[in-house]
Amino acid sequence: MDGPKRVSHDQNFKNLIIDYPRQAIELFSPEEARHIGPKARVVPLRQEQLKERLGERFRELDVPLMVEWPGGEREALLFVLEEETDPDRFSIHRLAHYCLDLSELCKTRRVVPVVIFLNTRGSEPVQLNLGGDCHEYLRFHYIRCALQELNAEDYWKSSNLIARLCLNLMKWKEEQKLEVYARAVRGLSTLEPDPEKQLKYIDFIDIYSALDDNEMEQYKAQYPQESNTMATLSERLRAEGMQQGMQQGMQQGMQQGMQQGESAALKKLISLKFGELPRWAEAQIQSAGVPELEVWLEAILTSDTLESLLNRH
Repeated sequence: MDGPKRVSHDQNFKNLIIDYPRQAIELFSPEEARHIGPKARVVPLRQEQLKERLGERFRELDVPLMVEWPGGEREALLFVLEEETDPDRFSIHRLAHYCLDLSELCKTRRVVPVVIFLNTRGSEPVQLNLGGDCHEYLRFHYIRCALQELNAEDYWKSSNLIARLCLNLMKWKEEQKLEVYARAVRGLSTLEPDPEKQLKYIDFIDIYSALDDNEMEQYKAQYPQESNTMATLSERLRAEGMQQGMQQGMQQGMQQGMQQGESAALKKLISLKFGELPRWAEAQIQSAGVPELEVWLEAILTSDTLESLLNRH
């Protein structure tokens, strides 16, 4: 676990790949991506179905993507993307085993294994050869993408949203830290039109940027336009929640309508930033008044955990 909050790198990248499957293939396996074309459909395979059919062989944190061509003009192509935070935990035998399982399950030999290393020593095994004295009977290798070996400046203006979100994980100079953060935020605000996904992935940027308070103040001063992105988004979602709550609460009085609006906006922001709202938090929000809800709405932008947010007064 890294940073001030509990971070699931595997889950973060699983979400990223599921939300933007085509861009994941384009960034992490560019050579294969060139042969796909715009008409092909890229869809994540259903985890529930794989778990049911693979049983104990199923690995939850792998993200298989199926590329399908319209009319069946080409046989489907299966991408297996695996994220590795700790290179010492990577096992090429395990990856080969999983690719064989999926090949058998999906009845295809068109399988592309891809490993995304967040950290690397450059010594990870890249090929597995099995054989005897006379012949080699199995040769297996994969596409290796070590993010820290990519130059962030090469992706400054990339139209690939995953590349922009991962700028902080690439190679850059210490004096570029704020520039990297700003480029990532700018990419998110210009390449992703969905405000809910913008809020979801501004948190992704924050996790891997880890700006301290002084750096954040410098960032706000040097990049005022980008620094307003999150605040503007929060206000927009807050206004939507307020409008919905006001409409629902008009018959019960203006004050109650305001409370419902603030409550709806806060619940939406919490679910986007921290995940599913636990019962204790929902009860605390429901019993809170408008002033307390307003404090929480302002504090959510800088809170690391749900517990620290709702303990603020």
